[in-house]
Amino acid sequence: MAITTTETAVENVELTDLAQGSSHEETGPRETQPEEGPNESLSKLAYLRLISASFSFFVAGTNDGSIGALIPYIIRDHNISTAIVSSVYGANFFGWLFAAFANTHLCQYLNLGAMLALGALFQIIAHALRSWDPPFGLFVVTFWLVSIGQAFQDTHANSYAAGVKSSHRWLAFIHAMYAAGCLVGPFVSTAVASSGQVSRWYLYYTFPLGLGVINLVLTCIAFRDTLGFVRKTAARDNHEDPDGDQNAEATSRNKNATQLIKKTLSTPSVWLLSLFFFFYLGSTLTASGWVVEYLVKARGGDVSKMGFVPAGFSGGALLGRLLLAEPTHRYGERRMIFGYIIAALVFQLIFWLVPNIIAASIAVSFIGLFTGPLFATGINLGSKLFSEDIRSTALPLVFVFAQMGGSTFPIITGVVSANAGVKVLQPILVALLATTAVTWLLVPSPKATPNAALHQE
Repeated sequence: MAITTTETAVENVELTDLAQGSSHEETGPRETQPEEGPNESLSKLAYLRLISASFSFFVAGTNDGSIGALIPYIIRDHNISTAIVSSVYGANFFGWLFAAFANTHLCQYLNLGAMLALGALFQIIAHALRSWDPPFGLFVVTFWLVSIGQAFQDTHANSYAAGVKSSHRWLAFIHAMYAAGCLVGPFVSTAVASSGQVSRWYLYYTFPLGLGVINLVLTCIAFRDTLGFVRKTAARDNHEDPDGDQNAEATSRNKNATQLIKKTLSTPSVWLLSLFFFFYLGSTLTASGWVVEYLVKARGGDVSKMGFVPAGFSGGALLGRLLLAEPTHRYGERRMIFGYIIAALVFQLIFWLVPNIIAASIAVSFIGLFTGPLFATGINLGSKLFSEDIRSTALPLVFVFAQMGGSTFPIITGVVSANAGVKVLQPILVALLATTAVTWLLVPSPKATPNAALHQE
């Protein structure tokens, strides 16, 4: 999930620095030099890396897009309530929270490729555990593992894409790949879960498991020259007092990570953008996660058919990210995104007030269409608000707040619906989308920040 960064980047900044957020004075030169910049043509290696980044988003989408379709089967298989099954969203949030703080420290030691590969490995472990029908408790833990992996890959793939020519298009593309994964996930998961007299829904996870292995191999090939550790300081390279220097090096890197975290937490624009993402992702994940159970319980739909409705939401998001990226960039991000949210709110009201499954399915698709561009555009705006040194720390924090909203509101919906019924989904979604529109207006313009000029074309 979740699950995404600047329209342009500063010239002559090394891409690995952008991903790791460390200065040359503190960690020494990087293992590789950048092969392209915002105003240069992309090399073959750059295209390979962008393909790898895009595929990692697709893999994440197959995971996130399937949970809504599988929830009815999980509830019935484990004989649990909607409140209990909501714990998977809580595990997802805690994984992102852990990754946000671990990322800053790990980046003091691991290069770009190593961080991406580590993220791919975490996801493989999670899907391998899921595919043999584990106890529900362990199944919940796998959401913690998979979210750590997604956090590492999403953060650094976004940071890499931010430094290439026409970055707003590439960011839209990699997030479109996530939507494509969310589109594929419900089709495959529903087909697997509904086959046979006894549902073996857990076998679906062999699909993202296979994709995860490909993801790891592709990452290792594309980022092979950055799979190692960050270079040590000159003193350690010259073997001067190795034991003392080793302790000093570790202290210096931990101190640097702590300073980056403190500076990030004291930046107002980080909190304002995080607030927007808190409500935005809360609305989209609540909609996609509970729409199947809502249509089955409140509208009397067939569970084997309603499982495909989230695919309509993801299909709309895919088209939105592919088709609306350029007009959003051309006509102004702030006004266009506000207009998209209002349009999504209108279709949410149609979903609520028109008691027809077909109308609801179409409305869900349009909600996906208009909310699709929000994530990449929001991160794009944020990367122009944040100074270069805190960007790789600030973006994971924004992702954490996004996942917090994406976990909190589905949990609230599940707990409340356990007593009041899933009909509470509709007023909750209307309130979330309206609040999302308000919080977008609170995000400051990049022109108001002293660092904005550095990030303009």
